[in-house]
Amino acid sequence: MLADIRQFFAERSVLEVETPLLSHSIGTDPQLEFFTTEYCLPPRRQTLFLQTSPEFAMKRLLAAGSGSIYQIGKAFRNGESGRFHNPEFTMLEWYRVGFTLPQLMDEIADLIGGLFSDLPLQETQRVSYQDVFVSLTGLDSLVFSYRDYCAFAEDAGLSEAVDICGHDHAVWLDFIFTHKVQPHLGKNALCMVYGYPACQSSLARINERCAQITERVELFINGVELGNGYHELADAAEQNRRFDKELAVRQQRKLPVTVKDQHLIAALESGLPECSGMAIGLDRLLMLLSDSESIDDVLSFSIHRA
Repeated sequence: MLADIRQFFAERSVLEVETPLLSHSIGTDPQLEFFTTEYCLPPRRQTLFLQTSPEFAMKRLLAAGSGSIYQIGKAFRNGESGRFHNPEFTMLEWYRVGFTLPQLMDEIADLIGGLFSDLPLQETQRVSYQDVFVSLTGLDSLVFSYRDYCAFAEDAGLSEAVDICGHDHAVWLDFIFTHKVQPHLGKNALCMVYGYPACQSSLARINERCAQITERVELFINGVELGNGYHELADAAEQNRRFDKELAVRQQRKLPVTVKDQHLIAALESGLPECSGMAIGLDRLLMLLSDSESIDDVLSFSIHRA
């Protein structure tokens, strides 16, 4: 699988890069938990972060003129272990300079189609978030109605959502999508869901025709989420505002303190080229390629045996 991926990008002259796993800052997403470690350089001790994604460092390379790049490397997310999760996992992330989101989706289809060439995977499906959400739930994903969302949760046997989600539209969307939409996506096919609500995409640019949605796409095969991609936000001031908003949410929820990546903001200020990027969890992809039941089946040493 790794050899095929590297050949795919070599044929397209996309450069393989490597960025640090250990960094002075980390993403601000309230949905992600991270690992920290102490860097001891007497007489000082400094907290460093294990990266949840190579995204920020790769964007710094893009801003420095790298051109289109990709990386296969480890990422770390705390509190994630189960059938589809291991706290240490392998990620493929790539960025295509000059690509729109539809062009990136074309390339995703080519990559996944090539990897599954010997397996029964049907043609690629593309559906907007709003369309698939309303068809499977009857709810408007762009207009938050606490009353309607609560009623749906009660009828669907998800009464716990009322306490978990509160009045947070983004959390409601994530909860309902995960439980009632995602399991139906990509039956023996690659399903690309695009046009996510703006409240759910802190790193994607706003759609030019509809300010309520962003240029974001997610990948699903047989109900398994494989990856997440964006037409990348290049506005430094807007990105800084979104980071501050997420930091405020983290503080409100009493989540662990994070450090905003000022290097990324500086890179955006210097000029990020027009680009679109994608991140895919390769352990999950290998699960599907090998018809395995659990991520443990494709890891030499899962966290329980590490």
